[in-house]
Amino acid sequence: PYTTLFRSQKCYPYLQTVEGKSRQLMPRTEMNTSDLIIIGCGPGGYHAAEYAAKQGMSVVIFDGKHAGGTCLNEGCIPTKTFCHNADTIESLRHAEELGITAEFKFDFSKLIERKNAIVQQLRSGVEALMSAPGITFVHEDAHFKDDKIIVAGNQEYTAANIIIAAGSSPAMPPIKGIDSSHVVSSTELLDITQLPKHLCIIGGGVIGMEFASAFASFGSQVTVVEFMKECLPTLDSDIAKRLRKSMEKRGVNFYLQSKVTEITGSGIVFERKGKTEEIEADIVLVAVGRKPNIEGLQLDNTSIAFDKRGITVDDRFQTNVKGIYAIGDINGKCMLAHAAEFQGLQVVNTLAGKESHIRHEVMPSAVFTLPEVASVGYTDQQCKDEGIEFKCRKGMYRSNGKALALNETEGLVKLITNSAGHIIGCQALGAHASDMVQEATALINCGGTIEQLRNIIHIHPTLGEILLSAANQD
Repeated sequence: PYTTLFRSQKCYPYLQTVEGKSRQLMPRTEMNTSDLIIIGCGPGGYHAAEYAAKQGMSVVIFDGKHAGGTCLNEGCIPTKTFCHNADTIESLRHAEELGITAEFKFDFSKLIERKNAIVQQLRSGVEALMSAPGITFVHEDAHFKDDKIIVAGNQEYTAANIIIAAGSSPAMPPIKGIDSSHVVSSTELLDITQLPKHLCIIGGGVIGMEFASAFASFGSQVTVVEFMKECLPTLDSDIAKRLRKSMEKRGVNFYLQSKVTEITGSGIVFERKGKTEEIEADIVLVAVGRKPNIEGLQLDNTSIAFDKRGITVDDRFQTNVKGIYAIGDINGKCMLAHAAEFQGLQVVNTLAGKESHIRHEVMPSAVFTLPEVASVGYTDQQCKDEGIEFKCRKGMYRSNGKALALNETEGLVKLITNSAGHIIGCQALGAHASDMVQEATALINCGGTIEQLRNIIHIHPTLGEILLSAANQD
């Protein structure tokens, strides 16, 4: 039904004579043209495609893997399925505190089945979305022939504008033994068929901490080895420390300021405080970050500027080549699914001649551990480092009625304001932390002040009152 989007796609073989010999080359194809090409069908790509089609653009979107990208298939959604199971298990373990005697049996294979079913359902939804009028979804890997020609399969495509949304993949550092069969990335860990007895995680960032929290609940012995002096080094240090202490109470072992030097057949070897130590593990998860998917794009055929951190873009996410944009993990600015989505929306607004009011610097994030962590804007340490006059107010879960009723008394909210009383940051640890940080994000986007927050009526009893309680601290 969408053949009208393209010129004729008739292919025909042709012969080329070289030194008196003729050889048949691949079929020549007339160029397929559209208004917009998108490489990658993750959150950034498919949301941009849908929005562009609604603006009247013809869109061709490529992905050789599954629709939905890393987030849906190998990241956000599968891991949150794991996190939900972990949350349920912890609730059952503490049911006796609520006067409930509960006996349960955990079937790890059922979790994998449920995870796969959820992924398939959402993937089908994205594929249906990509079959809407104006969108052509090509299930092929795509690469550049030159600045304006894209090759996929045996076809060539061109468009006035191109969005690169090719995403990222797990980074695997050059550690001796990293190719061992018991070493996995987050992608493989989501598909294992048997619960590991001892899971060793290299890296205490977001990915490592979420898996550590979940597998500790599942019953695995979990060890985290982190090079920095604290887990989640990019987040508020007070929040990160409290989370680590909470996870240690649940049995997770942490080795901080430790450098892994080798992965052996039975575990890992690392250096800590000048000493060499070894840990046994049947599964080793490498969670030291992600790298942009640059290699398959064949950018050397183009004028597009890039390095190992990603494709270079300006504030409008345009590369150094006019009409070519890069969004999401591929540009290395912010490796979050919602960042990719809104970067894509801004690019389409630019192409459609619409003004965009998205504040990309106000980027909320969450870590779905137990307890949950969330953050937006400045931390108190960042204010100190940048010489910003600020005030930090705190609200505690233990003094909140809803938290007590939920048996979720561990946690706090930190609210950061500048000298003019404007809210510039919020960090939270505890149940539904992401919900409270989302409210703070809305206030920051609108230039909200501490006084305005104090005057907003909050439903009682809710955890959101903890944010209000923080606002009322002087």
